[in-house]
Amino acid sequence: MGAALPLIAFLGILVWASVKTGGQPGGLGVNTEFGEVEVDAGPASLFTVELIDGGTLALADLQGQVVMVDFWASWCGPCRQEAPALRQVYLEYADRRVEFVGIDVWDRRRDAVTYIESFEIPYSNAVDEDGVVAIDYGVRGIPEKFFIDQQGVVQLKFVGPMSGEALRTALDALLSVDGGDY
Repeated sequence: MGAALPLIAFLGILVWASVKTGGQPGGLGVNTEFGEVEVDAGPASLFTVELIDGGTLALADLQGQVVMVDFWASWCGPCRQEAPALRQVYLEYADRRVEFVGIDVWDRRRDAVTYIESFEIPYSNAVDEDGVVAIDYGVRGIPEKFFIDQQGVVQLKFVGPMSGEALRTALDALLSVDGGDY
């Protein structure tokens, strides 16, 4: 019984913390080191997600395009910081073979909807309620962005918020390579 008491106290603290934060990870899931990180170029993990505004999106349907997959949450300060740049660059590249996909993680659906509406996000977004897509991509914190080339290979990964200039540079580099299929 004496050995179980510390475990029960620890579990009680975890439950209390979860209730106090609404189940959100708080600062633990927000990246604090930013920039491009090394990635093993390899095929992107294919996924099909339910979009927040209805319907589904399959990564395989975006074959032949450069795809930026952004993992974010409504409560994430760095995500809020970069939202206007993501919106602007997406609109600038609307007539090119580029697509953005937002994956909301560790969040409440209603908060995600409010975030998308308040920042007028024009590209497809889904809530990864079970965390499957984030796990498949090895997401450790947010925001994290993965850039997939026209052949379906993850070529770049950025941790933290990106400026419009950095987004353009990454997209232009991938667009300069001839496309293929996933």
